[in-house]
Amino acid sequence: MNVLFTVLTVLVLIASVLITLIVLLQNGKGGGLASNFVAGNQTFGVRQTADILEKITWGLVVFIFVVSIVTTFTLGNNGRGVDYTEKIEMEVPAPEFPVAAPSTETSAE
Repeated sequence: MNVLFTVLTVLVLIASVLITLIVLLQNGKGGGLASNFVAGNQTFGVRQTADILEKITWGLVVFIFVVSIVTTFTLGNNGRGVDYTEKIEMEVPAPEFPVAAPSTETSAE
């Protein structure tokens, strides 16, 4: 694999963990884990802390979206011009069924 692909994938994983933690800090009613940060609340105020967390969340969402799209272009097809839409047909040999030996008996009517 490409080194750039690996680096971008690791960045997306780190951003995913960060966005998970930041979303867990938030609460729609203002009573999430962010309200437990007393020093932060005294300095910035509860509403401003929630605004900062929301802006960080949206920033990480945009980052993950953009890096995911860029990651798909890093793989490429190395100029091979491979068309994956064509059907690949494989020759499958027909199964061999046992052939019944011809009957030597004659029917008496």
